[in-house]
Amino acid sequence: MKVRVNAVSARQRDRVLSRHLIKPDANEAAMTDYKNITLTQQDKIATLTLNRPEQLNALSPDLFAEAVHALEGIAASRDIGVVILAANGRAFCAGADLKVFTKPDFTKEQATEYTRNADRFATLLETMPQATIARVHGICFTGGLEVSLGCDFMIAAHEARFADTHAKLGFVPMWGLSQRLPRRVGTQRAKEMSFTARGYSGLEAVEIGLALKSVPLAELDACVLQLAQDILKTNQRSVSIYKKMYWQAQNSFLADGIQYEITQGYRKKES
Repeated sequence: MKVRVNAVSARQRDRVLSRHLIKPDANEAAMTDYKNITLTQQDKIATLTLNRPEQLNALSPDLFAEAVHALEGIAASRDIGVVILAANGRAFCAGADLKVFTKPDFTKEQATEYTRNADRFATLLETMPQATIARVHGICFTGGLEVSLGCDFMIAAHEARFADTHAKLGFVPMWGLSQRLPRRVGTQRAKEMSFTARGYSGLEAVEIGLALKSVPLAELDACVLQLAQDILKTNQRSVSIYKKMYWQAQNSFLADGIQYEITQGYRKKES
């Protein structure tokens, strides 16, 4: 049975990409106008890098807006087959930028937009036609873990540290963690991670099914690149269809679960 995949026209694709990528040569591209992320392309691999190293790549409203903008452009491209989510500095991501959304003047409308873009970011990673790989080093906490779960694969350095610290801080998730984490590691393990807020190394992340592989930090880039190249050896149309099939199989009720999360809100634990 033949299956037809919806695709944008070449003209539409090029128009979208022209707003995102400046191509110095035929095989490599680099973004210049984002402030909180960087976006590069080499051959058919795009790398979106969180770029707030001094803030441990805390997830700010501006970062989410830029990341969503970038991923939407990539999703429309037939010139990209794999997307790598990476980060600059000593941390992958410390989570949400608490300094931003706990400000007294942070309005309800801004909070709504913040949550909408955070959910859009993770959902794009999960549903875009390209395969997505999270390259994790350093800490990957709470909101950082939450959005990285949208990736098809997670490759971690041995030195990486994963934790869901929502409960430790008196918060609950709103970006899909309560739905995606048990789907990844099983309900009992997800409850352990969330109820105890304990940390897991890269090797432990593999043991519980959170990550696909864990390697020494010096080998991380090579390991991620190898997986990306292996994927690119297959038919990219088939990969995009597989993504839809697996999503349908595992996440039929994901949207309902995320909507429930949003209704609960980031509530401080009552003392």
